[in-house]
Amino acid sequence: MILDNIDRKILSLLQNDGKLQNNELAQMVGLSASPCLRRVKLLEDAGIIKKYVALLDAEKIGKGLTIFTRVWLLGQDIETVEKFSNIMRNHPQVVECHLMAGDCDFLLRVVSADLNEYRKFQIEYLTRTNGVQSIKTEIPMQNIKLTSELPL
Repeated sequence: MILDNIDRKILSLLQNDGKLQNNELAQMVGLSASPCLRRVKLLEDAGIIKKYVALLDAEKIGKGLTIFTRVWLLGQDIETVEKFSNIMRNHPQVVECHLMAGDCDFLLRVVSADLNEYRKFQIEYLTRTNGVQSIKTEIPMQNIKLTSELPL
């Protein structure tokens, strides 16, 4: 699907506020309600709009500590990588998990209430039994920028 300026404006507005009503969105992009709704539906059907979510304040729900963890596996065979990937995929504290090229095998973004909770996660899930050779934990001191919006 080739995006035109109106599609990009729709996407930009919805990234900023996913609760926009169609009539408001249509007015903001200069369309009537029907064509605007049709465009949004096409963007959804094409998989460009994957889903709509509510973004939560991590501090207010008791998950204010973000930790970045670099993971090195015992091996890079498909079985070891898949086993580790499945464990991370199914663990709610892991909000991002990336298979990396370069120094480490995986980069995780983990959220937790405090260091004790993270340490429990580390002991239970980042162990040799799960194919982990070593880990390095990075704790950010200040959040400078965190966004879910992609540049259009």
